[in-house]
Amino acid sequence: MGTSRRKFTLEYRTEAAHRVIDSGRSVPEVARELAIGEHNLYRWVREERRRIEAANATGSPPLTAQERTELIRLRRELEELRKDNEFLGKAAAYFAAKPPRKRDSR
Repeated sequence: MGTSRRKFTLEYRTEAAHRVIDSGRSVPEVARELAIGEHNLYRWVREERRRIEAANATGSPPLTAQERTELIRLRRELEELRKDNEFLGKAAAYFAAKPPRKRDSR
């Protein structure tokens, strides 16, 4: 049987790329530290540098490490709230479709 491919979130890829960009460390060094392929990390760094250049070209500065961390945290929180909202909507629909039974009061 073949091994399954690992999938990395955008947040993980961005954070890994910034370990190289912000620290000035080499891609092979960071790739070993994170136990990921060098080829992937080179690609992620290249993509992140393009995003930074695009942000600079439009006049908006790239996010600082602290802003990036806050953005990641807020995105996670938003996703959790969306899941909660979806669940509550389904629960409300379920209970609206089934009115409560009346109990025999004595």
